[in-house]
Amino acid sequence: MSAVDERMVAVVHHDGGRDEVAVEEPLEIRVDGAPLTVTMRTPGHDEELALGFLYGEGLIDGPRRAGLTEDFASNTIEVEGPLARDPGARRFYTTSSCGVCGKGSLEEVAVHAPPLQPGPVVARALLADLPERLRQPGFRRTGGMHATGLFDADGELLILREDVGRHNAMDKVVGRALADGLVPLHGRILCVSGRLSFELVQKAAVAGAPILVGVGAPTSLAVDLAADRGLTLCGFARQGRVNVYTAPERVAG
Repeated sequence: MSAVDERMVAVVHHDGGRDEVAVEEPLEIRVDGAPLTVTMRTPGHDEELALGFLYGEGLIDGPRRAGLTEDFASNTIEVEGPLARDPGARRFYTTSSCGVCGKGSLEEVAVHAPPLQPGPVVARALLADLPERLRQPGFRRTGGMHATGLFDADGELLILREDVGRHNAMDKVVGRALADGLVPLHGRILCVSGRLSFELVQKAAVAGAPILVGVGAPTSLAVDLAADRGLTLCGFARQGRVNVYTAPERVAG
């Protein structure tokens, strides 16, 4: 991603001049015409966002057709059903800062994912350097976007997505990878530009990524979940250093 989709950026004025800011708008996700969730997101790659979200929730098990409708100024996306399981009475509402808001209990966000593959083994210095390879044109323009990158074991950037919500950026990457036939993400690495929260570990584990790297700190629940799933969780990746919290057998050096 070398250029910014202009739908992602808006101009606002203030007493000292003007700023470019990240756009935040609602997106309603429908499946076979039935509303399922509303999420606050930065427009762009909305089909990927919908697929990545549904896959992370265990509601679909593979790629689906998805497209924006004309409702609400194209802030509604329709996904082809049926769902892989019945969400029951549960409905979701997510903000741009919280991927699990509105869920009633930890049991509802429990991860049901197959065991992660043992590899790859990656040099610590490469993991520490991944945030420098993220390339974030939206953040450079607005200062208000998170990024998620999918890398191969050699550190080559395969997919990059930005969004005002950190979990949205992750969903967009997973949705793109799902459409490209790359899921499960065995042998690949996910890197996020911010802190490492529970929902990001959940999404990485469901997608089959064995390693998740973040610029910021992990939460206690993120560490617990990563340890339970055998996922290598790395935080504070900056200035050539990185902390490895779980599954250190995948880290060399």
